[in-house]
Amino acid sequence: MKFWIAAAVLLCAPLCASGQIKSCDDLKAEIAKKIDAHGGSNYTLNIVDKGKETEGKIVGSCGGGTKSIVYVKATPAPDAMPKPASEKKPK
Repeated sequence: MKFWIAAAVLLCAPLCASGQIKSCDDLKAEIAKKIDAHGGSNYTLNIVDKGKETEGKIVGSCGGGTKSIVYVKATPAPDAMPKPASEKKPK
């Protein structure tokens, strides 16, 4: 009896664990949805190898812990930024 219980646990454990690992694209979409729901805009989410030097904030882990999802706030282009009042030309 103990043998069958042990065998059932050993055979079912990998099935239960595999259901908890999300693909990187699925997790990236979930994170983007949460950011958008909180009013976030002008950002990118990048999937990079774990431990890789990158700009931004790590907001998730995927690929069985081998990849990270990085949030990077986009900056507007210099010509799209409004000029300060002191730099505006008089008419």
